[in-house]
Amino acid sequence: MKTNTNRLFFIDAMRAWAILMMLQGHFVDGLLDPIFRDNGNPIFSTWLYFRGITAPVFFTVSGFIFTYLLIRMPQPGMENPRVKKGVRRGFQLLLIGYLLRMNLFGLLSGQIYDSFYVVDVLHCIGLSILAIIGIYVFSTNKSKFVFPAIMLGVTLLLFLFEPIYKQWSFSFLPTAIANYFTKVNGSVFTIVPWLGYATMGGFLSILFTKYKDSKFLYPTAIAMALTLGTSLVFYSSKGFIWLYNTTAINLFQMIEQNNYLFIRLGDVFLVFAVFMLLRKLMTNSTILKIGASTLTIYVIHFVILYGSFTGVGLYRFFDHSLIPGVIIPGAIAFMFICTFLSLKYKEHEPELKVQVQHVFLKGKAQGIELYKTTVPILKEVSMKVRLFLIRVLRLAKN
Repeated sequence: MKTNTNRLFFIDAMRAWAILMMLQGHFVDGLLDPIFRDNGNPIFSTWLYFRGITAPVFFTVSGFIFTYLLIRMPQPGMENPRVKKGVRRGFQLLLIGYLLRMNLFGLLSGQIYDSFYVVDVLHCIGLSILAIIGIYVFSTNKSKFVFPAIMLGVTLLLFLFEPIYKQWSFSFLPTAIANYFTKVNGSVFTIVPWLGYATMGGFLSILFTKYKDSKFLYPTAIAMALTLGTSLVFYSSKGFIWLYNTTAINLFQMIEQNNYLFIRLGDVFLVFAVFMLLRKLMTNSTILKIGASTLTIYVIHFVILYGSFTGVGLYRFFDHSLIPGVIIPGAIAFMFICTFLSLKYKEHEPELKVQVQHVFLKGKAQGIELYKTTVPILKEVSMKVRLFLIRVLRLAKN
């Protein structure tokens, strides 16, 4: 890949890898019998570790892609067309996130289940996009270093103070809002600290954009990613212990006791290094299409696995009950089916949109025609009813 290209193919490939990892991860985690979940088993423990990399990579790549497209536009601040598109995209992800947790049968019976208010990955990515836009607009008329500094600062603040704010219950907030900050009510992800991965992705995209024309971009980026990734994975915990022993600040000891955020950030850097190293092999059209179809793949997998809207999905029938001999081929088939359906949808998306628009316009026209037809009739009926009531009242008065 040429360094001056506008498209970073390795990022699309990373996003494709992350969504496929998510598909098999959700399938295995939701359907594998607990008796086979043995952390002492090297195969299961390896799978479990790599599954933990998926979400950090997905959030980081999402922040990278959106910020990369945002700062490529020459228009500053609110004049940037990507701002409007980003706001629309952010709220779209929030809406889809809630729709996927809606149960139509419960809605028809007048019930909204608590699971509807649970916050998941789409909610957090949607809010992350809105947050990045807010930081970008705030930084527009300031020094060029303000935007990247805030993006990096948000990541460090959220990661460093996670041991403190994770203890807060946020009970003073309505449950629907509190779910964005605490997992007490069943939220899978929360905006804090996961926004930190998105802002880190945005920070990295700013660096890529600044040095995109350098012939040493990839050698330097790969070396730095390998160094940072290795350091965070293997030495960050020791570093926090050293800081605690040196400063006696309890926060550093608390971070070391559950140092998953910085270790996973190290994993993200290592994944970046691998994909940048293999970037010339990442131009396959199918891989790029998968990377560009992550939202539809996510929606399809949610419907099939968890039974969105109807409550009827694989999880309902095979919840934590399958053996590895079924899980492994099942996960492969699940990835293939979700990806195939998504790509087919993308292939026919323009036609489907035209048909939906046609149905909408036809319904609108029929509604207007019905309105024009019924209004005179209703007026006539209303007049007759009014005259009838006047006569009845006069008779009653007499």
